[in-house]
Amino acid sequence: MIATDNGGGGTFEQAPVGAHPARCIKLIDIGTHHGEYEGVPNVRHQIIIGWELPGERIQSGDYAGQPFTVSEFYTLSLGEKSKLRPMLESWRGKPFTDDELRGFDLANLLGKPCMIQVGRNKKDRAKVQAVMSLPKGLAVPEQFNPSVYFDLSNFDRAKFDGLSDGIKGLIEKSDEWARMQGTPTDKAPEYDPDVPF
Repeated sequence: MIATDNGGGGTFEQAPVGAHPARCIKLIDIGTHHGEYEGVPNVRHQIIIGWELPGERIQSGDYAGQPFTVSEFYTLSLGEKSKLRPMLESWRGKPFTDDELRGFDLANLLGKPCMIQVGRNKKDRAKVQAVMSLPKGLAVPEQFNPSVYFDLSNFDRAKFDGLSDGIKGLIEKSDEWARMQGTPTDKAPEYDPDVPF
């Protein structure tokens, strides 16, 4: 996995805009966070899913020659109005069955290929706009970066320590982290879902 410390305000090379063959390499549970949408407070259990783009390589710096990676935040829900469910159905090329909706193990995503549409957000950073099933006959090169899997419900200190400082900071703002530290969770700090990874 490629992670870069940009010093909180520096610039770094962005994945190119367009449709790219990709492979899922990262699934990270960052826990439950408190926020607000259109003036209404909300509480969401968030995950980060990340992909590498083996056909697009970083051109300069310490990671020159390695594939770009892109990540997206999702609420951990397969509800009809969730952002995660339609993304996964588009990736799979089929809807979930009722049985699958009762419990789908997201760890199955790691290593799986797909097509990713990359765009830009308001801060001109790479953003995953869509994830689709891979066209028939299109092969995706083997995975370059190691898979990263972190599940807060099965906390592993070594895995946590191996995460980037930015991701650890998000996890440390979660209700789950507060409970592990013996801290009340009713006023857990908000998080910024626009942290570059």
